[in-house]
Amino acid sequence: MQLAKNVIDIGLSTNDLEPMLRFWQQDAAVRFDHVLPVRRGQKQYRHDEQGSVIKLNHHAEPLPEAAPSGYRELIIAREGLQTPRRMVDPDGNRVQLAPPGHDGVSQIAVAMGVRSLSAHRKFYGDILGFAEQPWPGGAGFRLGDSLVLLAENPAATVDPVRQARGWRYITLQVADIDAVHDDSEARACARDLPRSRLETWREYQ
Repeated sequence: MQLAKNVIDIGLSTNDLEPMLRFWQQDAAVRFDHVLPVRRGQKQYRHDEQGSVIKLNHHAEPLPEAAPSGYRELIIAREGLQTPRRMVDPDGNRVQLAPPGHDGVSQIAVAMGVRSLSAHRKFYGDILGFAEQPWPGGAGFRLGDSLVLLAENPAATVDPVRQARGWRYITLQVADIDAVHDDSEARACARDLPRSRLETWREYQ
């Protein structure tokens, strides 16, 4: 897959804007960029971390109680650190600041819990064509300068709710969504996946 941007973005949702902004801008020291109105009652506070956008979506209406998604932790490579520093934001989302190169992370990584490591290996490696790299917790795949780290967890949520608190999605900007669709079908990955789902791979958040 040809990426249009050589890093991935990650999105999370909250009802508690001010504590979350303080954490991300002060404790995690991620640079605030701008606010993007998404729809009535939702604004996205976009923060830049080495080219990746951390998309903090604030919802005016209460978000439903829902099981956590498979996205478990954001790991940020940060110059000047000697050892990893683990943190939790006010909504309970896990964040780790780590020395560059720790677990192979040179920019950002997203750690995921998945029910089937072999199925995700096929998806990220055989189907999407990303390079696998060693990771002691399971398997790592390099998406441009970013990493996705996969750990098998039989209790991982299946088809998690999109509009709920916590980490909810990652974004890959691709050069040609039609080519991605055609190539995926040729590799027998997306034969039964509606086009509307494939379109979410395009950057629109």
